[in-house]
Amino acid sequence: MNVRDFSSADERRKAVEKELSVELTHIGSYSLDAGVAGTRNCENMIGAAQIPMGVAGPLTLTTVNGKSNTYYLPLATTEGALVASVNRGCKAITVSGGATVDSHRVGATRGPVFKVANLSENRRLHEYLEGHFSELKEITEKTSRHLTLKKITSRGVGLYRFVRFVYDTQDAMGLNMVTIATDAACRYIEEQTGNTCVALSGNFCVDKKASWQNFVSGRGTKVWAEVVLPAEVLRGVLKTDAHKAYGTWLAKCMLGSAVSGSIGFNGQFANVVAALFIATGQDPAHVVEGSLGVTTAEVVNGSDLYVSVYLPDLMVGTVGGGTTLATQHEALSMLGVAGASPEGKHGKNAQTLAEIVGGAALAGEISLLSSLEQGTLAQAHNKLGRGK
Repeated sequence: MNVRDFSSADERRKAVEKELSVELTHIGSYSLDAGVAGTRNCENMIGAAQIPMGVAGPLTLTTVNGKSNTYYLPLATTEGALVASVNRGCKAITVSGGATVDSHRVGATRGPVFKVANLSENRRLHEYLEGHFSELKEITEKTSRHLTLKKITSRGVGLYRFVRFVYDTQDAMGLNMVTIATDAACRYIEEQTGNTCVALSGNFCVDKKASWQNFVSGRGTKVWAEVVLPAEVLRGVLKTDAHKAYGTWLAKCMLGSAVSGSIGFNGQFANVVAALFIATGQDPAHVVEGSLGVTTAEVVNGSDLYVSVYLPDLMVGTVGGGTTLATQHEALSMLGVAGASPEGKHGKNAQTLAEIVGGAALAGEISLLSSLEQGTLAQAHNKLGRGK
């Protein structure tokens, strides 16, 4: 059976049920617009996958410019204990006066690879790219009024040159946008240089993979978040103290990550990033990039604990893709960042969303480290993850 022969999700699902002799009642129960989702978000649509969504908060975040907001986090997950853990971290942060967040928009990237004849030609292609930025900028920006080419870098290896195009895509995560723009640029480069583009994505982006390139250079939005947890909060909310929590952080996030060769020196960024991404319509495959980053801790004032997180690679957006689905749009509305930013503040909603992800990751780290120090991780999962 070719499922593409059926024009609607209902007809296609019924055909699958008949072909496989199964009932897909729950897959067929959903509130989203199948006419839209089936053409923009998912081919051969037969229904929807339901994932429980919880809420954690309030979480108070203040930007380095002094603007403060309180958020309630929509978290879509099937892992029992995760929402409770993040919720506890949110409480610890908020009663400590809130966390400070900072961010920097790096931009969406696409990294094609070109084939050259020899090292001399490799050098000429590099020089061409450096000398014709304005032409390539004009060509790429003709493909979308929401896109700006920020810079181009390249690396030569043998008979190949890898090129990294970096774009500002405003409030969109923008991967489709930059793919189309880069394709136009590559066609022009081929015409002008005679060098062949072997692949529009040559893994130099680096898209949907953990990489040191993105760790060092950043991708999407870089985010930092920090908080000082007073001794009374550590004791009353987290049931630990600064020195014990610091010792757990050192052993796990630093030494454990080093011994295992991890790129991410953190406790559970991916857990929190995944739950927020699914809830708000981000591309779930970008969770692997969100898993990159470092958690740091330090005892201050004798008995307080400073904790910070750095996430160098958050590919997020508030327009386009899954953000237009009804459920995900509602989740973004909970955070006050649904849709495009107000006129004159292009990209602000997406940047704020990235900062919220950073603050949520900080909450998750604080709670997990405290639980590990107390030896209550297995107990929490047994109680909440198994419903006992």
